[in-house]
Amino acid sequence: MIENLMDKIVSLCKRRGFIFQGSEIYGGLANTWDYGPYGVELKNNLKRAWWKACVYERNDVFGMDAAILMHPRVWEASGHVENFFDLKSDCKNCKRRFKTEDLKDKSCCPECGGGLTESRPFNLMFKTHQGPVEDDANIIHIRPETAQGMFVNFSNILDSKHPRLPFGLAQIGKSFRNEITPGNFTFRTREFEQMEIEYFVKPPDAEKALQEWIQSRFDWYLSMGMKKENLRKRQHGKDELAHYAHACMDIEYNFPFGWSELEGIANRSDYDLKQHAQYSGKDLQYFDDATKERFYPYIIEPSGGVDRAALAFLIDAYHEEEVKGQTRVVLKLNKGLAPAKVAVLPLLRNRPEIVELAKKIAQDLKKSIITVYDDTGSIGKLYRRQDEVGTLYCVTIDVQTLEDKQVTVRERDSMLQERISIDKLKEFLTNKLS
Repeated sequence: MIENLMDKIVSLCKRRGFIFQGSEIYGGLANTWDYGPYGVELKNNLKRAWWKACVYERNDVFGMDAAILMHPRVWEASGHVENFFDLKSDCKNCKRRFKTEDLKDKSCCPECGGGLTESRPFNLMFKTHQGPVEDDANIIHIRPETAQGMFVNFSNILDSKHPRLPFGLAQIGKSFRNEITPGNFTFRTREFEQMEIEYFVKPPDAEKALQEWIQSRFDWYLSMGMKKENLRKRQHGKDELAHYAHACMDIEYNFPFGWSELEGIANRSDYDLKQHAQYSGKDLQYFDDATKERFYPYIIEPSGGVDRAALAFLIDAYHEEEVKGQTRVVLKLNKGLAPAKVAVLPLLRNRPEIVELAKKIAQDLKKSIITVYDDTGSIGKLYRRQDEVGTLYCVTIDVQTLEDKQVTVRERDSMLQERISIDKLKEFLTNKLS
């Protein structure tokens, strides 16, 4: 049943224009995914909601957008060149590659039973060349995380915004990791989008700030409609911590393939600013006006994936119910996340006056509400289509509308319908969606 749910999600994403296989017409490129019309709206709504909660509604977090390509020394300072690797083993027979820690039997291929090579390190950063000459002097890495762009801009933010501790930097952007074993649809991919905050605090305040961010981020998922029974917190053991971290708590979601990380909140200590100060030769200490002290702040990092969160919200919202002997599929997405808020549907597409009025109403609504227009099927099919993409309200224009100037508004979850005057429609929907 659980595996079947994942199959249903993948099917719905393809059928309704959420997510497609990358380069599909060429046979696809493994582990790459393209977001279609509804998928990109879901992602944009998700990022917008995160930015609103983490930047606009706070006085102590500022947004930024750092470059994907960075100076090679950045990754030496951060420890990625030395520490950012997985141990891999290759099958001598079928040539498949495996992450060593995932193997139950380190000597036997789980696919064909062939022998495995001894494990060896495999750096996860993608390499490319800057400039026209492809030699070792021009090798740079494509960033594996967005965090370093915020650390190297720490002094720029101090000089331009003059913030006092505690304060944070927020960024949403693409990152790239040459994962050995990506999979589970969009859960683990080589190209992904992150939502990260680097929150700078005085060292004695780090533990308190860590706990506050853990609770804040957990509550945010609940506020966006995620079921509480599908969320949990998991403390990292000492053997799991990254080389820079003092502590880390994962917010996990109960995916069809098991409990897995949705977002991590870590205490990165003062490692990052110290490292970049050492490698760059720049003073990255914070000067406290009150105490006249100079010190390296500790950093609390809430880090989540856009693609991973979008997948979790899709799974969480998926709902099936029996209606008149048929299975009705509904995405019960939070109104802030739903790709379309309203769909305008003409009851009879062979009646030009109904179609014309429906298009006029849709165009008027589009000015203030995310609205779609659809006349490519019977009203029953149109309703099912909108249910499957999570559209909150369907507005139907019928023959009676031409006489009484009223439309039928159908609510997604309850399927209740009511007649609303056209001149009151925008106000009615705005109040419902606010």
